[in-house]
Amino acid sequence: MKSFLSVTDASKPELDRMFVRAKALKTTIRRGKSIAALRGKIVGLLFEKPSTRTRTSFEVAARRLGGDSIYLSANELQLSRGEPVKDTARILGGYLDAITARVYSHDTVTKLSKDSGVPVINALSDLEHPTQIVSDLFTIQEAKGKLRGLKLAYIGDGNNVCNSLLLGGAMEGMHVSVACPEGYEPSEKILSTAGIRAKSTGATVRIVHKPSEAADGADVLYTDVWVSMGDEASREKRMHDFAGFQIDSDLLKFAKQDASVMHCLPAHRGLEITDDVIEGRQSIVWQQGENKLYGAAALLEWIFQKK
Repeated sequence: MKSFLSVTDASKPELDRMFVRAKALKTTIRRGKSIAALRGKIVGLLFEKPSTRTRTSFEVAARRLGGDSIYLSANELQLSRGEPVKDTARILGGYLDAITARVYSHDTVTKLSKDSGVPVINALSDLEHPTQIVSDLFTIQEAKGKLRGLKLAYIGDGNNVCNSLLLGGAMEGMHVSVACPEGYEPSEKILSTAGIRAKSTGATVRIVHKPSEAADGADVLYTDVWVSMGDEASREKRMHDFAGFQIDSDLLKFAKQDASVMHCLPAHRGLEITDDVIEGRQSIVWQQGENKLYGAAALLEWIFQKK
């Protein structure tokens, strides 16, 4: 049984294979051709948080691959009344072939994987967002023709997306620079793991506190919201602390002339990114968003493959 709770749950060759499959599946799905990789399989989507792209991409991917999916809102399950995660996991594991979970605590996906007996995909937790990074790296490779040696500048909160970008970038030999306000750095544990992976691929990981320093010479500029789900109580403070950590036309001048701009969405235009940049010629945000479908399909295919 394979689960995907972290980017590091796949090896570099496995990630590379996912990108190859995402490209092939993109062509096949766009042409309307049938695929039977998940025939007879049912994937449960257990979501504690709202979702547009992640939910839709996994539902569509399961069906495009010949399987099916069931959406399980945590508010409508006995979890909302205090049932232990391990009890829910045991039951769902007896009904389903896999679980894709979008949760508040990373501990929840860990327990689901341990007790369900079926593959579990982390579709976002407070620690990582590994499914996002599969489609993101595929998008960068599609736009730039490679990953190794590219500089990716992440501007903003050192959150779950940032954590997974550090790991994925390090595994793929990229140079990842994160610019965040002091006190909003990525996980120390993630940084340590990324540093170890970087040594074997020639990658580098850096944390700085000036957006222009991270953006200098970057091939890709990436940002995310200043206030993630679960951080609403600190919104006012975050609005103050993140002022200036915005991808705008002035910051773009520090990057390479052909630099691409990415955002995992939803975007708050005028905060972490300006409208003219997200709609500009250097934006690959909509390509990135569509590719969530093909990344999800490649991941679902991967977890059902025998080792």
